[in-house]
Amino acid sequence: MSTREDGPESPLVESKSDLVEYIAAGGKPREQWRIGTEHEKFAFDTRDLRPIPYEGPAGVRALLEGMINRFGWEAIREGDNIIALKRAPGVPGGGVSLEPGGQIELSGEPLASVHETCKEVAEHRRQVLEIGRDLGIGFMGLGFQPKWTLAETPMMPKGRYKIMKEYMPKVGTLGLDMMFRSCTIQVNLDFADEADMRRKMRVGLALQPLATALFANSPFTEGRTNGFQSFRSEIWRNTDPERTGMLDFAFEEGFGYESYVDYALEVPMYFVYRNGRYIDATRRSFRDFMEGKLDVLPGERPTIADWADHLSTLFPEVRMKRFLEMRGADGGPWGRVCALPAFWVGLLYDEGALDEACELIRSWGSEERQRLRDEVPVGGLRARIGGRSAREVAGDVLAIAKRGLAARGNIDRMGSDERQYLVSLERVVETGETSADRLVRLFHTTWGGDIDRAFVEEAF
Repeated sequence: MSTREDGPESPLVESKSDLVEYIAAGGKPREQWRIGTEHEKFAFDTRDLRPIPYEGPAGVRALLEGMINRFGWEAIREGDNIIALKRAPGVPGGGVSLEPGGQIELSGEPLASVHETCKEVAEHRRQVLEIGRDLGIGFMGLGFQPKWTLAETPMMPKGRYKIMKEYMPKVGTLGLDMMFRSCTIQVNLDFADEADMRRKMRVGLALQPLATALFANSPFTEGRTNGFQSFRSEIWRNTDPERTGMLDFAFEEGFGYESYVDYALEVPMYFVYRNGRYIDATRRSFRDFMEGKLDVLPGERPTIADWADHLSTLFPEVRMKRFLEMRGADGGPWGRVCALPAFWVGLLYDEGALDEACELIRSWGSEERQRLRDEVPVGGLRARIGGRSAREVAGDVLAIAKRGLAARGNIDRMGSDERQYLVSLERVVETGETSADRLVRLFHTTWGGDIDRAFVEEAF
């Protein structure tokens, strides 16, 4: 989740057109399109496989301080607590932030190729493993924590998380599991203009369940199999229906920036950030805020920074800010992190591939798209749409993505293009065995039912 810092005074929102213009300003010419990759991972104590606390000699603060002292990161603080890391201006590396349960996230900077993304991910992995070895901290990639209960998972000291923790049980049954026990990989991609955004949004929404199936990696809960390919994906179906989902309105005639703004205006807020603290604004809409009707800030009206904050608290399958966020994939081993940007860049950043993807989903109606979304958490590649299995469709989608990556022609030092990062996904389609399938198989055979083996098998 995004980390807020105090900065220059933000302009007031005068009208809805300011909100539309804020999003529209993200449009860029093709040569400026970039790839921003985010990934989360669980940090654990290597001695007893328990979650690490924030404080203590082998805690989250010590990990972040180690990154600062050894690798030159700069601290972002909330009060006395380090809650994120940033690079000095001009220094590459992106940012490091904390998810509610202590999951460590790399928020990569916008890069020109998947090759650069992989280089960034590898350097981040080197750094956290080096500090982790000194402190006795390990890291693992899964979509859902396989062992820990909610009660034993610590909460990181960020004000927004306290508000969210209190609000989640009021609107869904699994929101706290989302916050404290799940991990994801995301990729953030640019659009040229409203028409380009519309096509990418529709393809992203329709094919997001395919990405979920390909990256399914959360088959355990509290030491046992849970019957899901992607329990993380199921969690999102039971988190908060007002701010999640497949956004059917994106497929309606005339969909554009304003349509998304109208949706966001009605979604209840979480908070307003003022003077270094988060003020609970749950159950109030941003429209109420624009009309000066927030009882927690009577008569006050929002700034553009407040709008940016609010957009970051919406959780549909594809989220729009000044770019599009693809949100469907489970967290996984570090070697799979590069596969997600390759998948979506191949589909969305080449015009021919995007045309093919649009044609593939053209006949899918709202009910079919939703049925696929509902079936994938349990069925994975066995879910069906348009009379075909998700596995069959995924094969077609990967072929399109490969053509798109080939057309981009980005070659690394070894002479290979970006198609190399799809090999692990092609193997999933060829064998029909997802990461979730493989882990369940190991659990019932080699591991002898010992979930602790996951901390070794899925370690970074």
